[in-house]
Amino acid sequence: MSVISHHEPPARALRRMLAAQGLIVAPGAADALTARLIVEAGFSAVYASGAAIANTLLGAPDIGLVSFSESLEAVRRIAESVPVPVIADADTGYGNAVNVLRTARAFEAAGAAAIQLEDQVSPKRCGHFDGKDVIDPGEMAHKIRAAVDARRDPDFVIIARTDSLATHGFDEAVMRGRRYAEAGADVIFVDAPTTREQVAALPAAVGAPMLFNMVEGAKTPLFTHAELAAFGYRIVIHPSLVLRVAAKAGLEALRELKRDGDSRAALPRMLDWDERQRLVQLPEYQALEKRYAQ
Repeated sequence: MSVISHHEPPARALRRMLAAQGLIVAPGAADALTARLIVEAGFSAVYASGAAIANTLLGAPDIGLVSFSESLEAVRRIAESVPVPVIADADTGYGNAVNVLRTARAFEAAGAAAIQLEDQVSPKRCGHFDGKDVIDPGEMAHKIRAAVDARRDPDFVIIARTDSLATHGFDEAVMRGRRYAEAGADVIFVDAPTTREQVAALPAAVGAPMLFNMVEGAKTPLFTHAELAAFGYRIVIHPSLVLRVAAKAGLEALRELKRDGDSRAALPRMLDWDERQRLVQLPEYQALEKRYAQ
């Protein structure tokens, strides 16, 4: 249980940010501590990354191995740990439109401000992997309508992702984006564009609020946030930035430990003891212990 209090409901906060000017930047988290770091760094939203959850929870690639319940519990822990909106990656919705009814309702109840659903064939895979396939756009439209019908809070945001650019080309991706918006999706996400021209053209072509996925070193070129805002994107996610930086730093520290026989070389790169305890809210929990002491 988090001792953080949520003042503004997270879905309402995300709606407010979408209605305002400027780009929403949501770095990715797989767990509560990473989400806390994102907020500590000053970001106003967190992306609960399915790929990061698969990598950390299972030590596995993003190929559809994480179950509904495993993903839901990860999202619940993240949402409970921070006072900002959490965008939840729910893969394909874990089944057909009827399954999506349950998925959307459960993720909303878990505290997510938004749910992201994609049109890949199940089991899905990372949008930057080869070998993807997509379902019929009509079937995906049914899933989106189910998610819209499932939400109890009208502010809960529905994000529809299409992976059809890789499988069917630019025009198909634009057509699907428009169709998914007509079905009720609040935000459209066309994954894995491969050229600057595609990235720049998509927001105007689709004509709906757009999310951009920045996976460093994968299929999509790198862009600054200023460039993405100028193109017309409303949200940018960096799903694996923290995970990959932390993994590299951790591996380097472990190799030094193995080489040196002590941990002194890692000290300058560690959170100090007091900072660590502050981030996990030890003082707040100690205050609660005193309040409820017998």
